[in-house]
Formats: sequence, structure tokens, C-alpha cells
Amino acid sequence: MSKIRKSLFAIILIGFGTITAFAGQDEKNGHAYLTQDELPNMVNFLPPPPEFESARFAADETQYLWGIRQRQDPDRKAMAIRDADYGMQTIIQEYCPILGLEITKTGTPELYTLVQDVGATCDSISDRAKQEYMRTRPFAYYDQPTLVPEQEESHRTNGSYPSGHTVLGWTMALLFSDINPAAAEGLLARGYEYGQSRVIAGYHWQSDVDAGRLAASVLYVKLHSNERFREQLAKAQKEFKEQTEGSSSVTESSISAPVGTSTAYTISGIPATSETRGIIIQNGQKTIRR
Repeated sequence: MSKIRKSLFAIILIGFGTITAFAGQDEKNGHAYLTQDELPNMVNFLPPPPEFESARFAADETQYLWGIRQRQDPDRKAMAIRDADYGMQTIIQEYCPILGLEITKTGTPELYTLVQDVGATCDSISDRAKQEYMRTRPFAYYDQPTLVPEQEESHRTNGSYPSGHTVLGWTMALLFSDINPAAAEGLLARGYEYGQSRVIAGYHWQSDVDAGRLAASVLYVKLHSNERFREQLAKAQKEFKEQTEGSSSVTESSISAPVGTSTAYTISGIPATSETRGIIIQNGQKTIRR
């Protein structure tokens, strides 16, 4: 982009204030259901990313500024920082309160295995497209800080298109919706926000995230052609039903204490605050807050 345009962008961004950060690490030790060669090559069916300075790129620029504005909301900012930690533990922490059951290695071994192995499968589908396009990430393009500065160096030369985080987040939303269809709306809402977190954090353009959702949908369809996946999904569905059967879907009570935003959500999968009223999902339990 031109020097004048970059300077104007920098002036706009300075007004949004100082950015804080936090992130963790997660080990990926699942056994992928499909190899990269067995997965569709995204280069062959995805359009290339918008060229910089093109009319299509203007939409990405607009969304980048939208993402910066979202950082002014402390709850949404905190979610974006949590979502930056790519891995199974983040997925469990963020999705299980909506799913309605805590997933652990010993307590729910079938679900745990399924989530790990699906997560491992997600790691491969976007690699070839990333290498093909090697798109510059927003924070590097504008030379502006992200919400997770400790990850900037490792991501600076890593292709932006499509978003691997979004592939993981949307695939898991589809998977958990198969486990508990009754919670599908909340799970899909959270899966959508998982992708948007990458725009808010400054690591991806909106078109990267949109492409990631498409890739995840293709991946999930392909997973259903794998016999080992279908067998493990059936085991996980049975385990979920056995562990949740007979439990009350809503606990009739009134809560006076503030609801923690890290583990509490509305029925639509949006983080709850101390002011939220209605059905709140926290630690796998649904409670009416009046």
C-alpha cells in the first residue's frame, strides 16, 4: 500500500490504545484420520485471496478496523486472546460448557480420543494453500501490534490464507453439533466467533477466516467417508448420551453472584456477563439467571 495510506492507517490505529496479551501452548498428539494426500487440495477449489490494493481487499481492510474496535470490549478481547492458543485444551475449555459435558481423558475417553484425532486431521488441510499463496498477515502488512505479541515472530513469515485456527474452530463446532444436536445453535455460534477472534487479534484477514470455514466444511464431509472416524463418532455419541441421560437440562434457581465470562455462555453461545439474564451455561450446567 502507499506510504500515505499506511501513515493514515497508523494514525487511526494509535487511537485504539495499548494492547495487552496472554497465550498458552498445547501439545498436538492425536492420530489424524486422513493424511494430507487424502484430503482435498484447497488450491484446486478455493479462489486465491484478494490482491492487495484491489476492490476485494477493501472489504478486508474494513474488517481489520472492525476487529480493532472489538478490542475495546474487554470480554470479546479476552475471548480473542484465549482463542489464539491453538489446541485441544482451548477447544475443550471454550466448547464444553455449551456442549453440556466436560471432556477429560479419563472421564470421557471416547470423546477425548475423537476430539484429539479430529484436531490432528485439521492440521493438514490448509498447509498447501498457505504455502501456495504465502499471504502477508494483517499485523505484518500494517506493522501494527496484535493481541498476542509473543506469537508475532513465529507467524510473521507463515502464510495467512486460509486461517488454520478457523479450520479447527469450525470443524469442532460441526463435530460437537453431531454429538449434541440440541446444543447445535450455541456451538455453531461459538465456532463462528472462534474464527472472528483471528480478525480481532490481528492475525488474519476476514477472507482468510471465510476460506477457513469453507475448508472446515469440506474437511468434515470428507471425515464421514473414513470408517475409523465413523466408528469413533458413534462411540462418542453413545458415551455422551450415557453420561447426560436423565440429567436436568435446566436448574431452576436464581443466581446473585457474577457469572465468570471465561466459562459462562448464553444459550446462543455468547459469553455471559454479570448483567446477563436468562439461561446461562456454565461448567456443563444450564441455570436460569433472573
